[in-house]
Amino acid sequence: MTESEQSESAENPVSLDNAELYFNRDLSILAFNQRVLALADDPRVPLLERLRFLTIVSSNLDEFFEVRMAGLLQRRKFGAGPLGPDMLGPDREIAAVAQMAHEIIQEQYLCLNQRLLPALAKEGIRLLRRKEWRAAQKRWISNYFQTEVMPLLTPLSLDPAHPFPKVQNKGLNFAIVLEGHDAYGRRSPIAIVQAPRILPRIIQIPPHLAGPSDFVFLSSVIHEHVTALFPGLKILGFYQFRVTRNSELFVDEEEVDNLLDALVDELPMRPFGEAVRLEVANNCPREVVDYLLKHFELVDDNLYSLAGPVNLSRLAAIIDMVPRQDLLFPPFVPGLPSVCSRPENIFARLREAPILLHHPYQSFNPVLDFLRQAASDPQVIGIKQTLYRTTPDSPLIDALIEAAMAGKQVTAVVELKARFDEANNIRMAERLEEVGVQVVYGVVNHKVHAKMILILRREDEGIRLYGHLGTGNYHPRNARIYTDLSLLTADSDITADMNDLFMHITGMGRVPQLRRLLQSPFTLFNALIEAIEAETRRGSEGRILARVNALVEPELIRALYRASQAGVEIDLVVRGACALRPGIPGVSEHIRVRSIVGRFLEHSRVYYFGNGRHPKLWISSADWMGRNLFRRLEVAVPIQDPDLRARVLEETLQLYLQDDCNAWLMKADGSYEQLRRSPEDDCQSAQEILLRHYDRSSQHG
Repeated sequence: MTESEQSESAENPVSLDNAELYFNRDLSILAFNQRVLALADDPRVPLLERLRFLTIVSSNLDEFFEVRMAGLLQRRKFGAGPLGPDMLGPDREIAAVAQMAHEIIQEQYLCLNQRLLPALAKEGIRLLRRKEWRAAQKRWISNYFQTEVMPLLTPLSLDPAHPFPKVQNKGLNFAIVLEGHDAYGRRSPIAIVQAPRILPRIIQIPPHLAGPSDFVFLSSVIHEHVTALFPGLKILGFYQFRVTRNSELFVDEEEVDNLLDALVDELPMRPFGEAVRLEVANNCPREVVDYLLKHFELVDDNLYSLAGPVNLSRLAAIIDMVPRQDLLFPPFVPGLPSVCSRPENIFARLREAPILLHHPYQSFNPVLDFLRQAASDPQVIGIKQTLYRTTPDSPLIDALIEAAMAGKQVTAVVELKARFDEANNIRMAERLEEVGVQVVYGVVNHKVHAKMILILRREDEGIRLYGHLGTGNYHPRNARIYTDLSLLTADSDITADMNDLFMHITGMGRVPQLRRLLQSPFTLFNALIEAIEAETRRGSEGRILARVNALVEPELIRALYRASQAGVEIDLVVRGACALRPGIPGVSEHIRVRSIVGRFLEHSRVYYFGNGRHPKLWISSADWMGRNLFRRLEVAVPIQDPDLRARVLEETLQLYLQDDCNAWLMKADGSYEQLRRSPEDDCQSAQEILLRHYDRSSQHG
């Protein structure tokens, strides 16, 4: 900024409350899915992985409509005003979101029909249409229908005795137009057939009847044989449709006596929430569309007409059924720190120095071993762990059960309200309680999102504490596809803080002054504001680096704007939603925002502040969102060891700021520009660099 510009800016300061300085959160979420969709369209990406990215977009959009769009429609219904700092009211936001969602979905089907399906066919992976079936294939498909499909179908001709059936959330359904009289001489012009969820949506034809990787859609199988469901009637039309429903659970935690029982009662109602989206095949006649819209109390803005199957996420099944490693990302073996490869007691190792793991490049096994050793070690007397997302059959759960059965005191803080994992977490909690684990269901109206394991071990000098803190969930499968950080430590200050936090969660007493950890909803937000303001006071000598999954909290954004106005250089790696607009003269010209979208889902949260000659760096479970900072229990742990701090800085921030392969730069208008512009460009991928560095299969010894 020139001196004259600085003077003009000082005379006419920009109000940081101006709505034009903020990008809408929901539009930003959809923009992230545009970036994922670009991977499905990228010829550099292996073909089956491109198909996977296409299906990920569908799954993401399903959740977006189930939660975000559902919330917008509820706000409009009750006359709510603008909610975010962008000040878009529900009407304007719904219109903008619907337009962007339609554009994404249209591009999805163009990508599928014009690029992916032809490319798959060239590789011998074919989705055969009915007109392509040969006689022998037709006979096999007919037998499959008769034996595997038809017995499970319930054709429903609509009349006063057969009202429109309850259509489940995201289920596959068919609207069938009929002509003629039924067995009782009546006319029923329309019927509904629901495809049971137990039936596979993609069916592989035996190789001896086709190619080794030929498939048909369940919808095609039913369409071919639909006359068998309505004997004596003429079929005039057969049209797929799918309804997406509001999937939020409505449980008033202040009013229920037992949260688990309340959720058990509420979960069965989730598939039948209020409709928010209707998807139909694009050959569906307008009169049928209008009939469906009227029944589900929707309007044209809620209608999505599709040039293909109504649920692209089901195509992911093909990836597992096709044995073509050459069409997938190359396999890799996660690295293992040398200190973890020795069979020594992990507690002895942690007394020497902490262990930092960078997943998925480094194995999650040391975390499993940490818990398994604790379960079998006779000197361990207690284990405490938070559980947000995992699976009931997880090896971590097995270790907790083993520890409880060995007589150790085991406490598990299970977050029952982890969205879409409620049923899993209920089963997990019940399994733990059966063996005597003390299960606590978090904090009323505050989700426990922190990732902590605390081990209490009786040693010569007394009880010693060992801890694990991470940025990701205790989910071994996700640890192979999400980037996250794990810290294993025996630091007495950190582990004492962890014990205080567990005591707070279970006893609900006031949180004491913590020594090292930052915690939301009490200290994390203020500490971040103070750290930003400290850099602001340093002006052009200040430095802020951060990577989060989302940045939408208004006060944090305003603090970053003020830092930029003071000349602080700020680089942010924000995977998904970002409400901050970079590059606005006089406001954010010193802020750069990039999103990395590649093979792995970027999930680590890291905050770095230059702090003069004494840099501060935290790893955390918390994104920079209001829900994480005020309505969840989160933890940020400082990385104080100079070598570990330098490693985190290099691997999670500096490498990503040099990435010109998977990086997208955010512009001031909220759009994104991909750095890599042509297939021939040489580029540097942070993920690939880390893979090569840690891949044990490529290392010797």
